[in-house]
Amino acid sequence: MNEYNKKAIDDAYKNARIALQSISDLLPEVKDENLRDELKGQYEGYEKITSKISTFMAENGLDVKSINPLKKAMLWTSIKMKTMMNDSKNQIAEMMLKGTDMGIIELTAMLNEKENLCPEIADLIKELLILILLHSLKALIDSNLILLISPLEQYHKGALENSSKLES
Repeated sequence: MNEYNKKAIDDAYKNARIALQSISDLLPEVKDENLRDELKGQYEGYEKITSKISTFMAENGLDVKSINPLKKAMLWTSIKMKTMMNDSKNQIAEMMLKGTDMGIIELTAMLNEKENLCPEIADLIKELLILILLHSLKALIDSNLILLISPLEQYHKGALENSSKLES
């Protein structure tokens, strides 16, 4: 496996782990039950993709590295400070959206270099990117309209299956 692929899968793993850490740090601050349930659902999604990525890495002899402790501490401090000042539903949704921006940019850049990625890594990155985009969309939608997302989630599952078939 070339260095670009190693870095890409490592970066995708770190992206998903940071999302898990952020949600874990944020959940104790969330008072709104609907938002808590949404964050728990997001957490489950990130756990699944993190597991897939770490399994792929282990099967390919790559080290699964944890998040830098300093980065973890900075993330925790930032979340605590922001929610101390304002723990409204809108503030938490805004924090989650801002947190996903860099991940979306990074993962999209990797996919734009698709010719350098092995197909399995490209598929894992696509799956993570689609998950992030769906969660971002959910954060933008008013809780009364959240039922509209279910068809998008079904589309997500079908899109991943079709994407893999098309590239084979």
